[in-house]
Amino acid sequence: MLGNEKTILGIQQENFGTSTGQDWFGTGNFITSFSPVDGNEIGKVRATTKEEYELVVSKAQIAFKEWRLIPAPKRGEIVRQLGDKLRKYKEDLGKLVSYEMGKSLQEGYGEVQEMIDICDFAVGLSRQLYGLTIHSERPSHRMYEQYHPLGIVGVITAFNFPVAVWSWNTCLALVCGDSIIWKPSEKTPLCAVACQNILAEVLKENNLPEGICSLINGEKEVGEWMSKDERIPLISATGSTRMGKEVNQVVAARLGKTLLELGGNNAIIVTPDADLKITLTAAVFGAVGTAGQRCTTTRRLIVHDSIYDQVKVILKNAYEQLKIGNPLDASNHIGPLIDQDAVRNYLLALEKIKEQGGEFLVHGGVLETEEYSSGCYVKPVIAEASNELEIVQTETFAPILYLIKYSGDVLDAIDIQNGVKQGLSSAIMTTNLREAELFLSHQGSDCGIANVNIGTSGAEIGGAFGGEKETGGGRESGSDAWKIYMRRQTNTINYSTELPLAQGIQFNF
Repeated sequence: MLGNEKTILGIQQENFGTSTGQDWFGTGNFITSFSPVDGNEIGKVRATTKEEYELVVSKAQIAFKEWRLIPAPKRGEIVRQLGDKLRKYKEDLGKLVSYEMGKSLQEGYGEVQEMIDICDFAVGLSRQLYGLTIHSERPSHRMYEQYHPLGIVGVITAFNFPVAVWSWNTCLALVCGDSIIWKPSEKTPLCAVACQNILAEVLKENNLPEGICSLINGEKEVGEWMSKDERIPLISATGSTRMGKEVNQVVAARLGKTLLELGGNNAIIVTPDADLKITLTAAVFGAVGTAGQRCTTTRRLIVHDSIYDQVKVILKNAYEQLKIGNPLDASNHIGPLIDQDAVRNYLLALEKIKEQGGEFLVHGGVLETEEYSSGCYVKPVIAEASNELEIVQTETFAPILYLIKYSGDVLDAIDIQNGVKQGLSSAIMTTNLREAELFLSHQGSDCGIANVNIGTSGAEIGGAFGGEKETGGGRESGSDAWKIYMRRQTNTINYSTELPLAQGIQFNF
């Protein structure tokens, strides 16, 4: 599956491109996937042309009309079969995720396990697409709310979770009765091809139509086609805040719906009552896991001045023990950044830290020995800085941790934590019940995720995932996130022989 082999989970390499469920084709320009692990070419995909895009949307429309008529629990059975396929291919797909994206092998396996978990969640959900019964003010009337399939769901995903985020959207949208068109990141197209092929096996084995779930590859313009397309009522987009604002503006102009999962600038507050052992584990993994390329990466550590120097020593010692190298080797803690553009952004951030008055506790740089031949391996950095610095206010997708001192009580720390434009994930380390409850109260974190005594990364699929402010406000995965994939309808039935009007209005003739 890796290196020079010509197939990705059974798909011939020369056919990578566009898929409407069971057929693979493509005539657009080639997009080449290079592994950040060693710089080698893994394979090529065909970019979707405008003509092919129109065919994909047409097939998705046709498939939706059939798929929505299948009872939801039967749709859940298809998702259950997808989960079984993912169990079968977990090792192969996990390795591909690690090799194409650059995250550790265990994180690659974990991402596929997350797909399996969301399949299980969606299967149960297929019998729980509930509405409400409401007492009417009019006699002999029954009023209720119900949910119907929405239509085509457009899914745009980022490179850092090349398969899991697709599954969050797809599994829920499938049980809701929607069809899906997926535009993955052009940086990790082969992971998408593999997932599409796995689902295509399930569709084919159940004699289901093409177009229930389709794959389109390409650059920015492909996402623009989707965003402008009135045939796609919902666009779910994961990526940078800049990208999300562009998508939101275009979709809103046609009064479509968006589900946005955008940037994060996540902080851990460390109070004098923190357990420093678990604080260290949470902070280090949160800051360097996936080489700092998670939307939930810990980017700021806000530490009380009474323990600040102690935390500095502990952190510096921990960073000195970190191993950087091939992510397929389980003994390494940190793999590469995704590509040379990411490396340039990392280096630019280091320059800005210097210019703006930050001081390095742990210095960075690019690793350039033969072992790091791809040029994508960088050293994790710790910088002492003020929360007000422009670079601290900015999300840099790299292993850079800002160490920020606070004095006073926990509300002062919360003010610092909330003092950024992003609002995804947050955490507090404390054994003080009052501090923990304040952090979770309406006076506390303004993020979509707020944790106590665990880090900022590593969300479970049972809870809705997403954030506030410039993170976009979207919610994916668990809880009642399924409602975004359906249209809501209020129904009133009059079973009397009269027609009383609401609010006591009289209309006699």
